[in-house]
Amino acid sequence: MSSFMIRKRLAYAFLLLLTGTTYARQPLQTFPLSDVRLLEGPFKAAQQTDMNYMLSLEPDRLLVPFLREAGLPVKAASYGNWENTGLDGHIGGHYLSALSLMYASTGEERVKQRLDYMIDQLALCQQANGDGYIGGIPGGKAMWKDVAAGKIDAGAFSLNNKWVPLYNIHKLYAGLYDAWMVAGNQKARLLLVNLCNWCVQLVSGLSDAQVQQMLRSEHGGLNETFADVAAATGNQQYLELARRFSDRRILDPLVQQKDALTGLHANTQIPKVIGYKRIAEVAHDTTWASAAAFFWNTVVQHRSVSIGGNSVREHFHPSNDFSSMLESREGPETCNSYNMLKLTKHLFLTAPSAAYMDYYERTLYNHILSSQRPTGGFVYFTPMRPQHYRVYSQPQDGFWCCVGSGLENHGKYGELIYAHNTTDVYINLFIPSVLTWKEKGLKLSQQTRFPYEEKSSIQLELKKPARFAIRLRQPSWITNHQLKVLVNGKPFPVAAPDASSYITISRLWKSGDVITLQLPMHTEAEFLPDSSQWVSFVHGPVVLAAATDTTRLDGLLADGSRMGHIAAGPLIPLEEAPLAVGNQAQLAAAIKTDQLNNLTFKAPGLFDQSKYSQLTLQPFFTVHNSRYVIYFPYTKPENLGQLKQAMADKEKARMALEAITVDLVHCGEQQPESDHQFKGERTESGSFREEHFRNAKGWFSYVLRNEGALAKKLRVKYYGRERNRQFDIYVNDILLSTVKLEGEGRDAFTDADYALPESLLAHAATSITVKFVAKEGAATANIFEVRLLK
Repeated sequence: MSSFMIRKRLAYAFLLLLTGTTYARQPLQTFPLSDVRLLEGPFKAAQQTDMNYMLSLEPDRLLVPFLREAGLPVKAASYGNWENTGLDGHIGGHYLSALSLMYASTGEERVKQRLDYMIDQLALCQQANGDGYIGGIPGGKAMWKDVAAGKIDAGAFSLNNKWVPLYNIHKLYAGLYDAWMVAGNQKARLLLVNLCNWCVQLVSGLSDAQVQQMLRSEHGGLNETFADVAAATGNQQYLELARRFSDRRILDPLVQQKDALTGLHANTQIPKVIGYKRIAEVAHDTTWASAAAFFWNTVVQHRSVSIGGNSVREHFHPSNDFSSMLESREGPETCNSYNMLKLTKHLFLTAPSAAYMDYYERTLYNHILSSQRPTGGFVYFTPMRPQHYRVYSQPQDGFWCCVGSGLENHGKYGELIYAHNTTDVYINLFIPSVLTWKEKGLKLSQQTRFPYEEKSSIQLELKKPARFAIRLRQPSWITNHQLKVLVNGKPFPVAAPDASSYITISRLWKSGDVITLQLPMHTEAEFLPDSSQWVSFVHGPVVLAAATDTTRLDGLLADGSRMGHIAAGPLIPLEEAPLAVGNQAQLAAAIKTDQLNNLTFKAPGLFDQSKYSQLTLQPFFTVHNSRYVIYFPYTKPENLGQLKQAMADKEKARMALEAITVDLVHCGEQQPESDHQFKGERTESGSFREEHFRNAKGWFSYVLRNEGALAKKLRVKYYGRERNRQFDIYVNDILLSTVKLEGEGRDAFTDADYALPESLLAHAATSITVKFVAKEGAATANIFEVRLLK
């Protein structure tokens, strides 16, 4: 994110982490959420919408998995979607966190009653289990018994043939911790400690190598929670447990300051790094702290788009090639940004720098705030593909991971508006809110319509005059020393900010004092980090987007199907996107103010196509229920014809394939495989030439949808030079083909088409199970894609 000036600002914070300086002095602290109340504005509106959504959920339905696995009577039918297809109970854990955050942020008694009821019912489950365990994982008790005995079969998204059970139970750990530490529920403390003790016992007989083998399976931020519990209880055995649950395959390259992230499932890694950072804080470990800072720096500078999000189809794409980001309907995942903001918060508190808050602000406004529909519903993927759209969950139907993190996101907006050390207050964000610092007898009210006005007014109420410092963040989007500060109406001389880019006002404060900030914004043209010819426009911290049309928003409100979170409507050809033409240095100047009070803009001379001459740009967080454009293709005038032809040729082939595709599996990628009911034995996934694959010495299978029974062919993507591969392909248990590869193909990816058998077509099957079975003593090829074609 070039406009962030992150390289310069981050140097200060990063140096402190590397040298350990941050641990020689007191770090900052956040204020409890209960000390910050939002005032009217976009964030408070989102908070209320979130509360309504969570209160529409039925606790007894969320509790079904936990009661069932404890052998207790259930009181309702389980929710569907991910909640009864293997990830049973994960939303219940998120729900505990969401209720805790919302209660602390609002004091709403109905929310507290929900939380207390959930905790009471989980206590009954723990009592019935008798060993400290609580969980909703189907057949979890038997599985954990095998794990404790050293019987460990771990894949990227499975453990002993269960769907990411460690990830699942982490949500419960985190929820119990939040219920205790955020909402003050003391019974949750007992449940959490007992559950931690159960885990200590679970791995007590396992070697470190066996635990690392287990951690091949996605496990959320278990190391973070164990470190949190160690800090809260003072019990060092939980810190040791946190270290054991830290994946060395990811940690070791980061310690060496190596970016080895390409191809990895993004949201599997980010929680691990939060855990590394949390362990570093508790154990004063500068090595692990610098590893976490390096990860953040790498992801933010080299792998993120302008809204702050990252990943394509949930995976880190190559840092030097964002083309898949612009082509895919599965853009940045909301869970990723949820976790990146958690990591950012920890890094900022130990090494205060406006660079962290610049990223935090950008992501908060443009990804998190935009990920909730104003009438309710959460977004999984936010496509960057021009003229595509987002899908929203419905309360009784959608239970994706991004529903769980979404429930939390909009209840904790007050967590980092302010921070403090023993004496001073940091003002980090310009969000209308009231801070009450009870211990200091201080009440601080921030009145602002930012970003719809370029100022914020901060009024102090004090029980008695006091001398302390107020430290004001100087955002990177204010250029040329244009920030103006007034104290009680008089200009305050704004000296150059310190190395952390904060301005300090230290004086004897009294009740009624007012600080006024003038926050001039301007528009910048911001290109992708790979320097490709795609540009977005950012006004201050606000990313601008163009809502284009509302045609074929298929599945806009997702049903309970496994693939319902993906915007499956037709793709608009890329060459039809508004094409920006002009001198690169003058692009931002082409964005003209239309109505400054609602942040709308026009670009009458910017786009090549006349139909876009009156296109309106507006804050992305205000665009909903529509196709949109965030990144616009760009060219210099002299290259216009060449670019249009190249885009048309490439897009024609892509759209032709899209038109005849009935269903598609990207092999070796977590969610696409899960959505297609992956099964297998003696099978592995990996990546080659930055494409994911799956192979097997046994077998693996997928269930593909054949809506309308239109499929006539199966297409399988291989690498042409593979050799010594012998395997059979079955469709619905009918042998389709025996394949033998001896390296005779091209040094490139290649597609092989297989006609579906007439006996299968005659039955008009609406689902087709495709199975790859290795010959005895041989292996399958690396399978990159499996498509059904019309």
